[in-house]
Amino acid sequence: MATPLVDTQNVEVEAPAPALGTGAALTRRPGRWIDGWNPEDAGQWASVGRGVARRNLGLSVLAEFLGFAVWALWSIVVPQLPAAGFELTVDQMFWLIAVPSLVGATLRIPYTFAVPVFGGRNWTIVSALLLLIPTVALALVVQDSSTSFGVLLAVAALAGVGGGNFASSMANISFFYPEREKGRALGLNAAGGNIGTAAVQFAVPMIIVGSAGVQLERAGWMFVPLVVVAALLAWRFMDNLSHAKSDPRSYGVAARSRHTWIISFVYIGTFGSFIGFSGAFPTLLKAQFPEVTVSIAFAGALVGSVARPVGGWLADRLGGARVTIGAFAVMAAGTISAIVALREHAFGPFLASFLVLFTATGAANGSVYRMIPAVFRHGAGDAADRARRAKAAAGCLGIAGAVGAFGGFLIPRGFAYSTNHTGNIQAALWVIVGAYAIMAGVVWAVYQRRGSSFGSTVI
Repeated sequence: MATPLVDTQNVEVEAPAPALGTGAALTRRPGRWIDGWNPEDAGQWASVGRGVARRNLGLSVLAEFLGFAVWALWSIVVPQLPAAGFELTVDQMFWLIAVPSLVGATLRIPYTFAVPVFGGRNWTIVSALLLLIPTVALALVVQDSSTSFGVLLAVAALAGVGGGNFASSMANISFFYPEREKGRALGLNAAGGNIGTAAVQFAVPMIIVGSAGVQLERAGWMFVPLVVVAALLAWRFMDNLSHAKSDPRSYGVAARSRHTWIISFVYIGTFGSFIGFSGAFPTLLKAQFPEVTVSIAFAGALVGSVARPVGGWLADRLGGARVTIGAFAVMAAGTISAIVALREHAFGPFLASFLVLFTATGAANGSVYRMIPAVFRHGAGDAADRARRAKAAAGCLGIAGAVGAFGGFLIPRGFAYSTNHTGNIQAALWVIVGAYAIMAGVVWAVYQRRGSSFGSTVI
């Protein structure tokens, strides 16, 4: 006998008591609100919960996919601007790439709180429809090559709303799944969203070419029907959970822990590298290898996205700290190899080096997220202490996700500074190699070293 799912239409009624083993009953209210949701109830989860959770996860991935695509849209539009008649300096082009990451990182924490306030389904609809603003604005401004840089920068900043979608989507899905399945669900949700970066970099170069030459406005218009469909599907099939409550105090608890800031620093090197290099890669290819089609840039974001759940899987078996240290070593090696390839103007080795780098960033994203619960769980005492630590871990996830995304701003700006002062990006790449070495050393010293406070515990 299945767990009853009662549609109350206009009034809430009490669901009949479930038979033994079926779990607690669920009650539906208007607006697709669900009362009584408890994914830790094995009977409820087996009879009706898993199906509801999977449906919401699938639609969440779609909405987040579009959010990431819009967030990364300017990364592939910028290298095409000269062909559309725009005259921009290298510094201005990197500003247009960097500012969406800055805005997106800033929006992540408020977006997290939006789910408990408005409901996961309701906020998915709103956050999806908000994507129409940056995409329509882009379609309008790129039609006139005399548009000022200030206007272009403002419109690029609007794309940051796509970066906020990640935080709200992850927060929403976390409420649907039991602890034993939460890691896999969140990994799929994150990877599905990240792939949006690769998809937009693959599709836009093909779509913008028309009979009249480069028609950049198509890059904006292509999203309008996709966004509308995603919002309609969310409205029709997603759910709000009445029990989904966020505790703002968790951020306060997390902010007082030094581990939150250590992990956030490390996440700048992993997720920040993924976003920063994804944003800058098409422009780098266009500048360094103009003979190569810029659409190949999608491969970097694709392998990085696919590698994220693999990194989490490896961390489950080997420990998040070990995988993260190993990933930083590979990232440093890939970056050094890219520097050598740039000096020799060798496209094949340059592309291969960046694909290795992207793969390692993706794996490290998954392993760092695996570290967070392990770090805060270590040394837990009584029930009250465990609850406090769980609250701190939840807050750390939100803070680290926001801080890490600022790397998407720092890397393009670093490339601009290096180009303006040295004539190329090699100096910036060497700084990045040094940062990876420092971050790997921090992870080893704090979480892996035998003499640390964690001792022999696998983090």
